[in-house]
Amino acid sequence: MIDTSNLIACHECDLLHRIPEREGARCVSRCRRCNAMLHRGVENSVDRTLALTFAGLILFIVANSFPFLAFKLQGQETHTTLISGVFSLYSEGKWEIALLVLLTTIVVPLMQLLLQLYIYLPLRFNRVPWLLARVARFAGGLQPWSMMEVFMIGIIVAIVKLVGMAQIVPGLALWSFALLIVTLAAAAANMDPRVVWDQVEYPR
Repeated sequence: MIDTSNLIACHECDLLHRIPEREGARCVSRCRRCNAMLHRGVENSVDRTLALTFAGLILFIVANSFPFLAFKLQGQETHTTLISGVFSLYSEGKWEIALLVLLTTIVVPLMQLLLQLYIYLPLRFNRVPWLLARVARFAGGLQPWSMMEVFMIGIIVAIVKLVGMAQIVPGLALWSFALLIVTLAAAAANMDPRVVWDQVEYPR
């Protein structure tokens, strides 16, 4: 009977490879046929991902608790937050856009952070979280739905268009939101999927 454990298929050409059970933390495995990257090891993956996840949670709270932008026009000053922008879109009858903004900038990023915490915090203490495989797959499926970068570009475009009409003051939440985008990207870059899936197949 053929041992199919520790096999990985190339994402480009589907060629099966057997990767050594334990590699160096910074090892990069490539396909023998097309040279596509199969796996990239990350040093201290769990610690780095967990630290960035905690930082992301703090930034998320700040981004949703403080004013995002302040508009000053003719002596009047108006503050806006992320959630108030969603309510404004809904009150204008644009509930589809309001729902999309709510999901892609608030709900999905928060779920990503909480799921990362659920996965990596127990692993940090040599424990395997309940339903690890299902939660990891669900977390991976959420990534395409996090569109904070697109929302940030839209904010920048709006600022450029309105800068001649009113004085716009970026709030603390805007800078936290920008840092949150960078933090989530850094956390994704420091994740090593094999660390998670090894615990599914070979729990400690």
